[in-house]
Amino acid sequence: MNKNSKIYIAGHRGLVGSAILDNLKNKGYNNILTKTHKELDLTNQLNVANFFEIEKPEYVFLAAAKVGGIVANNTYRADFIYDNMMIQNNVIHQSYLHNVKKLLFLGSTCIYPKKATQPMKEEYLLTDVLEYTNEPYAIAKISGIKMCESYNIQYGTNFISVMPTNLYGPNDNFDLEKSHVLPALIRKIHLAKLLSEEDEGAVVADLKVDSFEKAKAYLKEFGVTSNSVEIWGTGEPKREFLWSQDMADACVFIMESRNFSDMFKDGNTEIRNTHINIGTGEDISIKELAELIKKIVGFKGDLVFNETKPDGTMRKLTDVTKLNDLGWKHKVELEVGVNRIYNWYLNNSH
Repeated sequence: MNKNSKIYIAGHRGLVGSAILDNLKNKGYNNILTKTHKELDLTNQLNVANFFEIEKPEYVFLAAAKVGGIVANNTYRADFIYDNMMIQNNVIHQSYLHNVKKLLFLGSTCIYPKKATQPMKEEYLLTDVLEYTNEPYAIAKISGIKMCESYNIQYGTNFISVMPTNLYGPNDNFDLEKSHVLPALIRKIHLAKLLSEEDEGAVVADLKVDSFEKAKAYLKEFGVTSNSVEIWGTGEPKREFLWSQDMADACVFIMESRNFSDMFKDGNTEIRNTHINIGTGEDISIKELAELIKKIVGFKGDLVFNETKPDGTMRKLTDVTKLNDLGWKHKVELEVGVNRIYNWYLNNSH
C-alpha cells in the first residue's frame, strides 16, 4: 500500500473498523473509502457488486460483521450465521472479480474448538467441536477463512485472515443486553456507583429514560443496584483482551508488509491454517477483570456471581507466536487500556 492507494474499510463505524480508519489516517493514508450500512448493505449481493464496479478499491479491510456476546449469539443464531456469511461472500467475491490487490478478513478466536488446548495455536482449527452458544457465528468466520484460502489457491489472490482475541476500545458497544463482557462490566459497575452516590440525574442521562424510578427498575433487571452488581457465571473463566487500537496497528502492519505466501511453507501439498491469531498471549479471569474495573471506577459495593448462568468456554487464550514471528507485538497492557476505555465512556456516553 502507498499513501494514495484506494483503501476500502468495510465496517468503519465498528470497534475494529474505526480503529483501522484512525490508524490509517494517522499514518498519512489519504484515499480511504467508507460507506455506512444505510449507504451500502453488505448482505445485498447486487449492491456490493455495483459498489465494487464503480469504486474499484485496491485494498480492502473486511471488518464488517454482526457481533455480540453470549446472549445475543445464542438468541439470534440464524441472524449471526446468515448476515456474516452474506457479508463475507459478497465482499470477498467482489474483491476477486475486481482485482483487489490485497484483502484482510477479520474473524474471531471463537473459531477454535471449545476444548482446544491452551494457548490456542492456528493449527487447532477444526480439530474438535465448537462452543455451542456461538457456533453459528464461529462457522461463518471459519467459512471466511476457507474462502480466502480457496480463492488464493485457485485464483492467485492475496487475501489474508486474522483472528483477533476479545477486543475493547473507543466506539465499543456498551448496550447492557448485547455488549461483550468488558464494556458491559464497565457500564454496570459505573451505573451502580452512580446509584450508590444517589446521582439521579447522571443515571437518567446515561440510560436516556424519563425518570429515576424507571432507571432503577431497568437496572434491577440486569442485577445492578446501589450496593451490588450481578455478573453471569462463576467468574472463573479466563479471557484475553486486546486494545482495539493495538489490533488496528497489527492489521495495518500485516496489510503493509506481509502476504498470503508468508503464511505457509513452500512445497506444502495442503495449504491450511494460514490465518493469524492477533492477541496479547496473556489472560485474566472474569472475576479478576471485574475487580480491576471496580477499582478503576471506584465502586464500593459487592460483585455477585450468578452461578446459575452459563460461563461459556472456560479459557480462550491465543498463541501469538506466529504474529510475533511476523514482526508485531501488542503495546497496551490491560490496566492501562481499562483506564482509557472508562475515560472514553465517561466522555462519550451521553
